[in-house]
Amino acid sequence: MTENGYKKIGDFFGRHSFILAALKFVCKYLSYPVFVAYPSLLVYLFFQYGVLSREFSRVLIVPAVVFAAVTLFRKEFNRQRPYEKFDIEPIIHKDKKGQSFPSRHAASVFIIAMAFLYVNTLLGILFLIVGVVMCVSRVLCGVHFIKDVLVGAALSVLVGYVGFFLI
Repeated sequence: MTENGYKKIGDFFGRHSFILAALKFVCKYLSYPVFVAYPSLLVYLFFQYGVLSREFSRVLIVPAVVFAAVTLFRKEFNRQRPYEKFDIEPIIHKDKKGQSFPSRHAASVFIIAMAFLYVNTLLGILFLIVGVVMCVSRVLCGVHFIKDVLVGAALSVLVGYVGFFLI
């Protein structure tokens, strides 16, 4: 997206305070239930199957690999965020510099969604939908480029598919 595109988004939300408040809420708080659900899933698997089970091990290891890989990649490539590159104010307050690509929020929510998909299809689909909403909100808030969230999500879906369903 271009600087003009982000400015138009900011102008739109500036004229619609209720929608702006909803976007800020989603951007700031939507990740919380996802990141509470993941340890809850691990606890469930621990008591259901045990710590040495295939289910518990996969749901622990596959997301850890994605999170570590995305964190290292972001530090290595250190791409600017939209509010750094363009003369825009992000909709949610952020002062972090760089490390925009790929989006760790997108990668995290999608690998957690894949873990849920592995254990419970309905919950997995629900979290995939939450992931899409989170990715859109991160772009609309001006803290990530579209490419950042798409690559984060795609990486997690690919690794999740291989780690949970192929291996």
